[in-house]
Amino acid sequence: MMDSIANLSFSSLLDAFSDPLLLIDNHGIIQQTNRAAENITGYTHNQLQGKSIDQLIPGWYDTIHLYSQRTALKPLGNRSLESSRTKLIKQNKQALLIDIFPKSIEIDHQRFILLTLHATNSQHQAEHNLQESEERLFLAKQAAGLGIFDLDLQQQIIYQDERMRELWGGKASKISPYDAFYAAIHPKDRTSYQIALEKATNPSGDGEFNIDVRVIHSTNGLERWIHSIGKVHFYEGVANRLIGIVQDITQQKLLEKELQSYRAEVESLFKQQVAIQTASAIAHELNQPLTVISAYSELALITLENNPANLDKIKQSLHNCVIQSQRAGDTLRELIASLQKTDAHIERLDLNQVILDALRTVRSDGFSDFQQILQFELNLPAVLANRVQIKKVVVNLLRNAVEAMNSTNVATSEITISVKTMAKEKYALVTIEDKGPGIDPKIRHQIFDPFFTTKPTGIGMGLSISRALIEANGGQLWVDPHTPTGARLNFTLPFAA
Repeated sequence: MMDSIANLSFSSLLDAFSDPLLLIDNHGIIQQTNRAAENITGYTHNQLQGKSIDQLIPGWYDTIHLYSQRTALKPLGNRSLESSRTKLIKQNKQALLIDIFPKSIEIDHQRFILLTLHATNSQHQAEHNLQESEERLFLAKQAAGLGIFDLDLQQQIIYQDERMRELWGGKASKISPYDAFYAAIHPKDRTSYQIALEKATNPSGDGEFNIDVRVIHSTNGLERWIHSIGKVHFYEGVANRLIGIVQDITQQKLLEKELQSYRAEVESLFKQQVAIQTASAIAHELNQPLTVISAYSELALITLENNPANLDKIKQSLHNCVIQSQRAGDTLRELIASLQKTDAHIERLDLNQVILDALRTVRSDGFSDFQQILQFELNLPAVLANRVQIKKVVVNLLRNAVEAMNSTNVATSEITISVKTMAKEKYALVTIEDKGPGIDPKIRHQIFDPFFTTKPTGIGMGLSISRALIEANGGQLWVDPHTPTGARLNFTLPFAA
């Protein structure tokens, strides 16, 4: 029996242990392993043997070697060294958190270190993962300038991190009443903020919160644009908490405003050139008949003065004037018809969707400083029209409304858009109403005239073109004269058969 034990190899003895074991020499090279070590590392016995311990546990050997030189390994013998917690790099390159228990041993007068490896329990692993996650979140917050908030919807208090308090101002406390937080939101943006919050806290919704608002710093009065996103948590069908992040997007909004100004300038220049070219074409076509009419008129006058009895000559001159006048009219009609020629594609349209697309275009163009109220008739029949032209009309009417409200700095920038079926008519009726200064009754009859404008930089073609496009699609566009405040414009479009 004793002979059998004596013949057992050292490798077989290591395999008898359930804990992963690695035997390394004083150069940090692995000399022996057991099956448990192969299982935890993912390597085979042959792959581990001769491998540097630093390839499995980076930096560990250098630390323990310096320590052992000062203490345990100076005198030969079996000593336990200081245990430590570190990462093991497995064969699949994944990191595993482990505890290492090294022991100095002597075999045939040679010095070795026997490592016992213990994978940390799930709690320790979770704590380590949580710490790493928090570190990554902190770095991401720092890089993106993010702030974090936690709104208790039941207690009406809000927890704010340092970045949130920096953006909002006020007291240095992490907890503040919701009223104080809400008061820092720009008065023009409070309604839209409240609507977004009500939508997010509706149990039938998805709980998503997403809004851009201006915030006025309570200490220095500085105005910033803040983007907020978050998620509402419900308990037994009741909104309980809103957790989210905020980011200062002031620079982005300023760039959007500059882009909007540039686009408006380019569009205005383009419209001016179109108007100039159109007027030049009309003048060129009318110049010749007007010149002839002038000549015949002058001849008739001379004849009347010198020979009033020559009625035939006078009659011929006037007859020629009539012909040239008719020619001028025909030329003008032909020119207008040529300018209006288009290969517009008429199709069945979901009018509600076209209006939503127009709203997105208006906001992306920088005209986003308004709260929209949509009153869409459900199951509205499809209309028959050109999508591009109708969208262009809606965009133009919305931009006019936003510019009108911005010009007077109204307390609530609100645009109501309603879509419904006209009673006893086969038409859809769209109404766009703003809270601006309205239209002066003295000029109301002129607003659709070409080249009429009240804007300092306008050329007066927007409403004229909009009416022409609606009429080209079989509808009508008009302004409601009985609006107590703001402006209300309506247009109709025929339903598809």
